[in-house]
Amino acid sequence: MVISRAHLKNPSPSRPRTRTAAGQGFTLLELLIVVSIIMILATVILPSYRQSITRAREAVLKDDLHNLRSLIDQYTVDKQKAPQSLDDLVTAGYIREIPKDPFTNSSQSWKVDFDNAVTNPGQTESGIIDVHSGANGTSIDGTAYISW
Repeated sequence: MVISRAHLKNPSPSRPRTRTAAGQGFTLLELLIVVSIIMILATVILPSYRQSITRAREAVLKDDLHNLRSLIDQYTVDKQKAPQSLDDLVTAGYIREIPKDPFTNSSQSWKVDFDNAVTNPGQTESGIIDVHSGANGTSIDGTAYISW
């Protein structure tokens, strides 16, 4: 079988064409389809992602409130007086630093409740009895963060 030069220059129409280095890439239609699929997936996933972030922040807030309340009680029992500020817990070594409120991102936004009455029989001074979040929003279950 002899192959002529004319045949090499003009391949037969029945042979599939291969893309040359200059012709490789995606068509505009292919790119639009891919971008559309990505946008659809993003609109489906984004709300559930935001809700999971909110749930995680709420879990951190509940844990921080539980720990702060427990430390306030421990301080009151040990020192026979309630702390006058959250900084008293740090100064006395009950906690390294005041945690940041996950919604306000500040350790200064905690709202404290004071009481003039003593809560323990051996307690000599009143002070902080409870702590709440300083966040203005409402939780996923509809309760205000400040009421936690």
